[in-house]
Amino acid sequence: MRPLEDVRILALEQYGAGPFGSVQLADLGAEVIKIEDPGSGGDIGRYVPPFQEEEDSLFFETFNRNKRSISLDLANPTGRQIFEDLVAVSDVVYSNLRGDVPDRIRIRYADLAHRNPAIVCCSLSGFGTTGPRRAEAAYDYIVQGIAGWMELTGEPDGPPAKSGLSLVDYSGGLVAAIAILAGLHAARRDGSGMDCDVSLFDTALGMLTYPAVWYLNGGPAPARTAHSAHPSLVPFQAFATADGWVVVACPKQKFWRRLCTAIGHDELAGDGRYADFAARSAHRAELVAELDAVFATRSSAEWLEALASAGVPCGPVNGVAAALADPQTAARGMVVETDHPRFGRVRQVASPVRVGDEQPTYRRAPRRGEDGGRVLGRLLDLDAPAVDELAARGAFGAEGAG
Repeated sequence: MRPLEDVRILALEQYGAGPFGSVQLADLGAEVIKIEDPGSGGDIGRYVPPFQEEEDSLFFETFNRNKRSISLDLANPTGRQIFEDLVAVSDVVYSNLRGDVPDRIRIRYADLAHRNPAIVCCSLSGFGTTGPRRAEAAYDYIVQGIAGWMELTGEPDGPPAKSGLSLVDYSGGLVAAIAILAGLHAARRDGSGMDCDVSLFDTALGMLTYPAVWYLNGGPAPARTAHSAHPSLVPFQAFATADGWVVVACPKQKFWRRLCTAIGHDELAGDGRYADFAARSAHRAELVAELDAVFATRSSAEWLEALASAGVPCGPVNGVAAALADPQTAARGMVVETDHPRFGRVRQVASPVRVGDEQPTYRRAPRRGEDGGRVLGRLLDLDAPAVDELAARGAFGAEGAG
């Protein structure tokens, strides 16, 4: 039995952040039922190019495998009644909507506890359900700017830069997944559910971690460092080689000594300017200039072999293609395949979450509304004529239950 097979989640989610959190739970066996709004065409992720035709996209596949989909109009009284009937037989209502929307469409704990006292209601929004920004829309790049990430990213003399990936979205989704699991544990222990209020802004601020703590306790404002260097540990950064880049890390004194030997400059280990962490930080410019000159003399492959043999933490700066082709990627089973009626055999990256010995299984993302009839029949014991009657009353929008 998979770890979360006894968990049912109703997901009012779209695009990246929310679905990234719930797909981790779906991969662990949770039954994630996407509630898609028929009036808006469902999850906007279905329409993201490239690799997009009609309501299918590889973007949507990435975040929605192993899930089910039903179309349901929550603004319609009949649709609302079906939603609340589903709440009664579910464990979680999960949304990633603007912070003021859960109150407006009545999907918070106080709105749903009368149907299920143990329901866990998790809202993942841009700025949370409180505060002056609660009603503002937020996207990953915007939050990276507001939360200080872009000011810290890039070369010191360059413009502010975002992360190469939507890390605020993905981190927010993971924080929401943690909140859901904690809420579930408490609800099953105590018999009472709750609200979980998660925001991308809070997530991004929380991930400022020690640079923020240094600043809050009298340190200087964090600043960008050249070549993605660590703010205090030296050397701990990317170095240009004769044909590319390598990352070298010396977070322990023993690695510094090993590095000096590996590059053929044992004299650096005995240089008082570089004797310990504090000294190397104080003389960062001189030391990095010396190391830059050394690393430029040989290829990345030559340096990586020498450094790895000496026990120095290091790695190449890969492109995406090289990262996916790395032997460790195959060894860990990190590329999986699903069958899709439009795209054929779809290859995608696996979930990084490993629990126990059972390997996750992967099923393609659902077409919009395709599981409506099956979900309603199985969970609410509604036969086909009953579903048709609900459809006639507008519960599923124009396309019916699916």
